[in-house]
Amino acid sequence: MVETTTVTGARTLWELIERRAEASPDRPMLIDEADRTLTFAEYRDRAERVAAGLYAAGVGEGTPVSWQLPTRIDTVVLSGALCRLGAVQNPIIHLYRDREVAFALRQTGARYLFIPGSFRGFDYPALARRVTADLTDPPVVVVVDDGLSEAAPGRLPPPPAGTTADDTPVRWIYYTSGSTADPKGVCHTDQSLIAGGWGLAVALDMSPDDVGSIAFPYAHIGGPDYLVTMLSLGFPAVLIEAFSAPDVLPVLRRHWVTMVGGSTAFYQAFLAEQRKEPGTPILPSLRLMSGGGAPKPPELHYEVQREIGGRGIAHGYGMTEVPMIAQGSPHDSDEQLASTDGKPIVGIEVRVVALDGQPAGPDEEGEIRVRGPMVFRGYTDPALTPEAFDDSSFFRTGDLGKLRADGHLVVTGRLKDVIVRKGENISAKEVEDLLYTHPKVADVAVIGLPDPERGERVCAVVQSPEGGDPLGFDEMVTFCRAAGLMTQKVPEQLEVRRDLPRAATGKIVKSKLREEYSAKPAPARSPGR
Repeated sequence: MVETTTVTGARTLWELIERRAEASPDRPMLIDEADRTLTFAEYRDRAERVAAGLYAAGVGEGTPVSWQLPTRIDTVVLSGALCRLGAVQNPIIHLYRDREVAFALRQTGARYLFIPGSFRGFDYPALARRVTADLTDPPVVVVVDDGLSEAAPGRLPPPPAGTTADDTPVRWIYYTSGSTADPKGVCHTDQSLIAGGWGLAVALDMSPDDVGSIAFPYAHIGGPDYLVTMLSLGFPAVLIEAFSAPDVLPVLRRHWVTMVGGSTAFYQAFLAEQRKEPGTPILPSLRLMSGGGAPKPPELHYEVQREIGGRGIAHGYGMTEVPMIAQGSPHDSDEQLASTDGKPIVGIEVRVVALDGQPAGPDEEGEIRVRGPMVFRGYTDPALTPEAFDDSSFFRTGDLGKLRADGHLVVTGRLKDVIVRKGENISAKEVEDLLYTHPKVADVAVIGLPDPERGERVCAVVQSPEGGDPLGFDEMVTFCRAAGLMTQKVPEQLEVRRDLPRAATGKIVKSKLREEYSAKPAPARSPGR
């Protein structure tokens, strides 16, 4: 067992970086796929030298800086350097393109934009030229493939002082990408991100003995969330630039990684690899899988536990506005891990409000609303902020769910994801969870499509297992009825695909499916209702 100090009470991320470097200077912190490693002290020192280079170029406290970089050591170093200076950083997921990047640069007034050269076949300098061409005061574009500029840190000003929660300045702006409306800029402070990360660390019972992994985009809100856990407990993480389960498994095994995950798509990818080698653990050091960002079918927990090992899946629930809301724990029962999104994390208040506006009782569905230090400070467009909060300052998540009598939260869908068929509300997730258990279903999205007779009809969009036979419509109907699904909820349309459209986090983009299938005529077949 590794002995190291738990760091708590930091008021800024840079203070957390400094205190961890002092407590565990020689412990590894960041490991990449080529086995390059930075210790906690090396990370602090390099971030400070990069900060000195940025300071000499005019970046200081409050300077807006955008970066669109893959999950690399240099990315985490740059982010730490900006923390040292107190800059306002705007991480942009590397999969975003002209629309999202241009909007972020315009709204933040970024003075610098850090990008890779070519990554996964995409030309980022060309994107930068396109999105800055019409700006009257464009940012300086910096390509960091060859490393970050460094300088002696002697002339750096003191780090920004920590303040009370009410006075702490906005240091982070994240954008949520909508399919039609403009993206929303979400404003966070160091303290809101620290509160979210600490809640994750406590729930997962992380320790210095763990070896984590970051296989999702570090520019996602989960990036600093995970960084906080590492700095608080003193354990390292392996950084994965582009996730492909067959390619990353040797790296994860080489470093005896104990925690993997990211989202439901990651869990499923690991399962697919394990099924190629049944009986031979693909991750012999695994303690648990964890993640969020997308619904998790209950059966998936049991499949991972039975076939891969470890505790199974400790799934969580958060969003860009609130990085952590609830999180499963290795100390939960299997039923709780399989069927819920965990308990609310330390420090957060969760309220469920029924659709009639009244407080929901235990196990009663309603909108999930939250309040606490991990909640964002507001949107970059101030006109959007008031309607996002209720009269008691609870953030309206727009998600449906219920708090069980055992204190665990179950997310049942989005308010806008409720299918209204002939005046009856149908939960898409309930139907998805059932269909996922069918052997001919690798993944599934259930959507509502416009229908002149019903208002909306229920459509199941199924991804077939690799090399497997497609699910048939009558076969699906029989399966749903045999499982006792109410007749009104049985999908009246089935679409089978080789893959499903996904966002950068792996979450299925239902808006694209609705757009595609709304243009198709309604099928003549019906499950008989």
